[in-house]
Amino acid sequence: MILSMTGFGKATKVYNNKKITAEVKSLNSKQLDFGVRTPQNHRGIEMELRNSVSKALMRGKIDLFVYCEPIEGATSGTINVPMLKQYKAQIEEMAKELQIPEPDDWYATLLRLPDALKTDAKSNEVDEEELNVVKELVAQATEQLIEFRRQEGARLSTFFEEKITAIQALLNEVPRYEEPRTQKIKGRILDALAKIKEVDYDKNRFEQELIYYIEKLDITEEKIRLQNHLNYFLETMNSEEPGQGKKLGFISQEIGREVNTMGSKANQADLQNLVVRMKDHLEQIKEQVLNVL
Repeated sequence: MILSMTGFGKATKVYNNKKITAEVKSLNSKQLDFGVRTPQNHRGIEMELRNSVSKALMRGKIDLFVYCEPIEGATSGTINVPMLKQYKAQIEEMAKELQIPEPDDWYATLLRLPDALKTDAKSNEVDEEELNVVKELVAQATEQLIEFRRQEGARLSTFFEEKITAIQALLNEVPRYEEPRTQKIKGRILDALAKIKEVDYDKNRFEQELIYYIEKLDITEEKIRLQNHLNYFLETMNSEEPGQGKKLGFISQEIGREVNTMGSKANQADLQNLVVRMKDHLEQIKEQVLNVL
């Protein structure tokens, strides 16, 4: 079963008058591209969080966020009234000297200034239990993201099966155009020879050259290899081995190589039409295979 690289997970818990939230999101990327943002007082476990999430998610552009907010009714600081008195006096003096009006909204002006709020130093301290809560939430968010990847992977599996089946159906149509194609090529060459007057040729040699020419246009090997690649794509997609995305990408390239060769050898409108339709399905596969882990 394949997994998508796209996913999102979130977990929240209230601990010690704080609402702690962990979010993990992932997008497709050729390699592991990890970004993490945590509160200052949680930086000590940042590397541990990075390692655990990286190991679980393997590949993709991954972003981990941890937020801590005081819950409603809880506060970690008080308004620094003495400091605001000094600010107000300085602003009034400045307004007088510069002959400019004083602020219309003193509250908004003063509360935006540095040190307007006195923070309790203890509120920034974290204990081992809080760090364990953060680890637990990150693990829960990661598991949610993995489940999201599973669901998206199931959708991709259905999509790939439909496209591979469509290419298989087109491949099955190829034989009915091959015999008429051979006869048409032979007839075209004979018509061209008939138009050249007073030219005699060795019919045995002609047959040999014709066979050689038709063999160069033969697509039997391409059909066999294409069939093998289609089977291998489905086999790889349904395997339990993790991280099939890159391998599926390589197989789709091989499918494209055989389809292109068939198109260059086709020399027949109906057969080339089949090849164009195969390419259309294959391009859709290549687009979506970039999202596979």
